[in-house]
Amino acid sequence: MSISFTSSIINRLKREIADIQKQITNDKTKLAKVSAKIKQLQKDSRISSSPSDLSSKMSQLTKLKDEASKLEAAQTDLAKQLSAKNTELRQQTAKSTKPNSI
Repeated sequence: MSISFTSSIINRLKREIADIQKQITNDKTKLAKVSAKIKQLQKDSRISSSPSDLSSKMSQLTKLKDEASKLEAAQTDLAKQLSAKNTELRQQTAKSTKPNSI
């Protein structure tokens, strides 16, 4: 493989890794916010005396818990993707540093 082709693959992998890391960070922030909302709603629902208010809070809790589980699943998937991309990057880097046989 030519050096320029290998370096373009390496650059692409570095961009993809950076994008995945950015997405992981964004999802962690979202998950932290959702978790905080869940805790607040749980606290509010213990205090609530109105049945309709309690019902509303419970439905919000259900939606937030679903969102949290989706974010956690996305984190797992992104971690797998990141690992695969890092492995591929190491392989490509190793190829580019090998001396070419003539």
